[in-house]
Amino acid sequence: MEKIFKPVSGYLALIIATLGLVGGIVMLINSSGHSGFVLPGIILIIASIFVFKGIMVVNPNHSRVCVFFGKYIGSVKENGLLWVNPLYSTLKISLRSENLESSKLKVNDKLGNPIEIAAVIVWQVQDTYKAAFEVEDYDHYVKVQSEAAIRHLATTYPYDQFEDENATITLRDGGEKVNDMLEKELNDRLAPAGIIIREARISHLAYAAEIAGAMLQRQQATAIVAARYKIVEGAVGMVELALEQLSKKEIVKLDEEKKAAMVSNLMVVLCGEKGAQPILNTGTLYQ
Repeated sequence: MEKIFKPVSGYLALIIATLGLVGGIVMLINSSGHSGFVLPGIILIIASIFVFKGIMVVNPNHSRVCVFFGKYIGSVKENGLLWVNPLYSTLKISLRSENLESSKLKVNDKLGNPIEIAAVIVWQVQDTYKAAFEVEDYDHYVKVQSEAAIRHLATTYPYDQFEDENATITLRDGGEKVNDMLEKELNDRLAPAGIIIREARISHLAYAAEIAGAMLQRQQATAIVAARYKIVEGAVGMVELALEQLSKKEIVKLDEEKKAAMVSNLMVVLCGEKGAQPILNTGTLYQ
């Protein structure tokens, strides 16, 4: 459990140590005429160095974990020039937010498709005691657990809905939901190290190189089929409207065979990819 330790101001200790050091040096200089100044001078210098050792500077968004012969004393988060027991050993821990950009990981999604995924993570030390004593190296711990969380997320959901049409969340279309789930899992994994996740975002997501070409062709084919469906649907409506208007206004009377020929011609014109080339018929439909 983290304990906040508030040391005394270091300015007074700095003044005392400086005066003691100067006084000790002066005594040693004058010891040639007064031999009794030698021992007090040496003691004063040693005491001044001892006081100097307890002076420390804590910068903004930094902390010091203080330990006294293996016993945790507390964490110093106050900024400025401070003084603690010179026998304390201290460990510097930064409280600033840090960025972690994971490498591109090659994993299989929920359906077994090989994909590449990477994320950008913003993390910060929240509990200095856990960061210092609960894990061996909290910085390395963050990197390893972040990679594990990204891999687990990738295997939990499909890349898209091509093979799993009933999927409510996919990696490609999940957006903020996927990022929120990644952030939650990272917080759960890194809590033992006293780390909090400020933000987590998927920065790279793609099919692996060996299937990327095939998946691209599949997406293109799906898009072509969808476009053709819309074209045919519109063409049928236009043909239906044309026949209805011709019959309503009695512009021309068409029997079933002529209607079939007209429908065929209109469908070819409306669904064709190239512009229609008209052909003049100098005879009749039956010649």
